Amino acid sequence: MALDQTRRRSLGWRWYAAALLFLCGFIGLLSGTGVSERPYVPDATWLTKAYYALGLFVVGGLDLGTPVGGPWWGRTLLWTGYFGAPLLTASAVMEAIIQVLAPGRWQLRRIRDHVIVFGSGRLTLSYLRLLRKHSPKTRVVVVDSQFDSVRSQELQFKYQANVIVGDLTHEYLLRRLRLHRARRVLLLGDNDFQAFEAATRILELAPRLHGRVILHSHNLRLMRSVQDSQLASQLEIFNSYNLAAGGLVRTELIQHFKQTAVRDVVVMAGFGRFGQSVLEELHAVAAEEIEEVAVVDRDADRRVLVVDEQQRIVSNYKRTVFQGDISHPDVWRQLTSAINLGKDQPTVVLGTGEEQNNLRTALWVKQKYPNALIFVRTNDVSEFALAVGGEHGIKNISITQLVEDHLPRQWLT
Repeated sequence: MALDQTRRRSLGWRWYAAALLFLCGFIGLLSGTGVSERPYVPDATWLTKAYYALGLFVVGGLDLGTPVGGPWWGRTLLWTGYFGAPLLTASAVMEAIIQVLAPGRWQLRRIRDHVIVFGSGRLTLSYLRLLRKHSPKTRVVVVDSQFDSVRSQELQFKYQANVIVGDLTHEYLLRRLRLHRARRVLLLGDNDFQAFEAATRILELAPRLHGRVILHSHNLRLMRSVQDSQLASQLEIFNSYNLAAGGLVRTELIQHFKQTAVRDVVVMAGFGRFGQSVLEELHAVAAEEIEEVAVVDRDADRRVLVVDEQQRIVSNYKRTVFQGDISHPDVWRQLTSAINLGKDQPTVVLGTGEEQNNLRTALWVKQKYPNALIFVRTNDVSEFALAVGGEHGIKNISITQLVEDHLPRQWLT
């Protein structure tokens, strides 16, 4: 658990403290200081004195009596050992008792019908927020290779999760998690390869989890490459940007397209994972509503080639590519020379990962083309973007909110 690291640190300082207290007692006895119940100690061998110094950790000085004679500093060192050694022993014993009695230590031994989540990032928090609304009593175990101390406390106290530090690809840890009793496993970490490796091992150890292992893939190319594999057929694989894009298209864009009398122009300003997912979803459900799509991105040419290779999109709308920064005026000069944004009601999606650039560019575009329907992407819900956007008729879209709104509800039961 998260306490494992704390335990290792406490063991480290205790070894140093134990060595220091032993030396205090040993040097005190070597200095010629005696003890009231063992008058022969000053004349004893150094091995005998070392034995008595070690005994301080067990019974303190109860069987030796009090320090007498010798130099003042020798008595001081021996008194330090008298008080320090038993206190150190008592603290170690108390910590061991607390750890043995800790609820988390025993809960894992009898836990069942639980949800296991790997990863402690934003996606995990979104999932746990929803889970606690739909199923507040479900037991949750969160595993990650490391935890921020504040995040660890949030998971334990706000979401009542058992927190374990470890690598989910290690068989020993997987067996401790009682996979054969688990309800569902979610792999929401940052490393796609590790996630697929963990999924393979989990299904080998617990075949009953077939169809109940949910894997988040950051890499769209990898996700598309493995989607026809046997492993993929046993998992539920998703991408948060894909999920968010699907929600945006179904709840906002299609409704807008149906309200316009002509086929629409769409500007995708930012063509990373989110922009690519929006275009993929548009092609799947609204291709007939679109007249032209303009793609703007710093790496637009390469990313469009990747999309064409992976998705093999064949459409009856025109697509124009503009390579450059979405905030560069020359890019918009080229775009507006090719496409008339002042006509009808074009849709502009500012969807890069740079929230500040998205909002600033959206305000500029809206000022020049007030007829445009403009969406600004932020990662989390931004009160600032909502307030400023609302004043200017700009719609704010939060990736986190879209994911939470469109996460499959069967994952929460």
